[in-house]
Amino acid sequence: MTDSPIIETVELTKIYGELKAVDGLNFSVPQGSICGLLGRNGAGKTTTLKVLLGMARPTSGTARVFGLDAGESDASVEIRRRCAFVSEDKDLYAGLYPRWRTDLEQRYQTAFALQPHASIKQLSRGARTKLALLLAVCSGAELLLLDEPTSGLDPAANEEILQLLVAHAAREGATIVLSSHHLADIEQIADRIAIIDHGRAVVQDALDDIRERYCRVQLVFDGPAPEAALRTPGIVGVKRDGRVMRVLSSAGSERLVAEARAMNPVTVDVAPVTLKEIFLETVAVEI
Repeated sequence: MTDSPIIETVELTKIYGELKAVDGLNFSVPQGSICGLLGRNGAGKTTTLKVLLGMARPTSGTARVFGLDAGESDASVEIRRRCAFVSEDKDLYAGLYPRWRTDLEQRYQTAFALQPHASIKQLSRGARTKLALLLAVCSGAELLLLDEPTSGLDPAANEEILQLLVAHAAREGATIVLSSHHLADIEQIADRIAIIDHGRAVVQDALDDIRERYCRVQLVFDGPAPEAALRTPGIVGVKRDGRVMRVLSSAGSERLVAEARAMNPVTVDVAPVTLKEIFLETVAVEI
């Protein structure tokens, strides 16, 4: 994996009528990475993918893929030639694939137990999902943009697809952007995370760095937890429940603990947090 971005958006905005689907999005994906794109329904994930592919034009700002401006017609054709897209609805696109990998086709057709002469109308939802992914990975694409790619799969097939994506990225050097509501899937295979809320990136970094920075500090007091505002940078959220105050930090615990001790708590405990906790706090969902 290199540090050069294969995807980069700067203040990207997309408006449909009165709906601001993407709102000043700054987002980048290094070449060779597997990036998990997270967010609630309507957060702007699918719109972002469509803008990157030239399927939707930016209202303002820029989106660049392979260094090409996705908002320009000629550039978007070149981008689509080098990308593969699996939509949430698993639409199956027919076309010419000049880099088609027959070796991968044979491997995954067997692994997925797909019947080569079966009618698409006869395919189950899971088989259609597998076929859409086969078309993506066998196309020879440098960049895979996958929108809810494991929907409709049973747990065994879901794990099979995740391992396929990891192996494909490692063997072929492909970059993968994976939009999903399945946080456990993202945490299992992604090396980079972007959480989008209301069309903006609220968390974005390498997953290992996020895990290192984020923590929860729990303070227990003799009486009710004080209402005093904490001034330490990086505080994501504060919850008070009787004598207990729980603080989520995105900047480690050292400075926060030092400030917290000045409030004279009875105990101070620091604990790591899961990706699910970070997601729920940053998109303002009540736990």
